[in-house]
Amino acid sequence: MSEHIAENIAVIQGRIENACKASGRDPGEVKLLLATKTVSAERIKIAFSAGVTLIAENKVQELKEKFEALKDFPHTKHFIGHLQTNKIKDLLKCEVACIESLDRLDLAEKLQQRLEFEDKTIEALIQVNTSFEESKFGVSPEHAVELVKQVSQFDRIKIKGLMTIGLFSDEIERVRKCFRLLKEIQRQIIDLEIPNVEMNELSMGMSGDLEAAIEEGATIVRIGTAIFGERIYSDSYYWNENKN
Repeated sequence: MSEHIAENIAVIQGRIENACKASGRDPGEVKLLLATKTVSAERIKIAFSAGVTLIAENKVQELKEKFEALKDFPHTKHFIGHLQTNKIKDLLKCEVACIESLDRLDLAEKLQQRLEFEDKTIEALIQVNTSFEESKFGVSPEHAVELVKQVSQFDRIKIKGLMTIGLFSDEIERVRKCFRLLKEIQRQIIDLEIPNVEMNELSMGMSGDLEAAIEEGATIVRIGTAIFGERIYSDSYYWNENKN
């Protein structure tokens, strides 16, 4: 499978380009983020050599395991899994540029405290549960604006936009509703002009629905399976709070 990674990246980049053209968008507006859960450092390096250097992990443990092997290769790391407060220190050691899954006030408070202690800042996206599923993490859509206001008070956390996982469904129009809702929340927040808040990024869409996500305004698409192949575990395994 490793020899197909560069080829798969080219296919995904083509899909992104075509989706952008179809919706009148500049392909340069959409970043390809590699979801590297369970992917070895050696296989990630193949992706780097193909020119994609934005990666994301779901688990702090995996961040730690791959850190040394990847640190000499220029790349940018995001974190997209459910983050427990007791893992913040370890996450910051791994030089994560952006936490895409900031979804509650107590996490922001603990993150601010640790960032102050280390004299660092970090970018963040607010994760919104647009599918209203109990199995998903993320702030509820009706409380998203309030959470953004609360987190905006923390000077070490730089809010750059929103993230959603969306519905796991083959019915693309049902998934599209999740993306549209995230876009609507983004518009509401932009209109409020909240200090210390940028709303440039919408991280939404994965291998099966990236076209719909781009049509609805995604600026980051998170692709794993279509590049690295099927994984041993189902997607639901990676959103389990107790396994991070």
